[in-house]
Amino acid sequence: MNEETTILKTTDWVKGTSIKGEMVIGFIDSLSMVQGAVYVTVANSDNDAIVGLTIPLAVQQVESLPLTAPKDTVQLEYLIDLALQTGDKEWFEELTGELNGKGKKLNEII
Repeated sequence: MNEETTILKTTDWVKGTSIKGEMVIGFIDSLSMVQGAVYVTVANSDNDAIVGLTIPLAVQQVESLPLTAPKDTVQLEYLIDLALQTGDKEWFEELTGELNGKGKKLNEII
């Protein structure tokens, strides 16, 4: 691997193009280095039918999304729904903890 190669890992957010040419944004659910594939749970796509599904993409078809600023309440609620849809209990608990922390900070301000 060269320095420009990004090392992908589970839970990383990525964007890419499916084999059918669909734009995909989601997070890596699992990887298969033997097959050179990542399995991405789709959070957004130009094909609404695949949102919420986990689809295989070649490692070359995806690129990591940069880490973003802290999430606002609406973003957290959307991600909590996604965690519920995908059955990811650990992520759900992490997100609800973050959302509950935002509520406490808001109450302290008021």
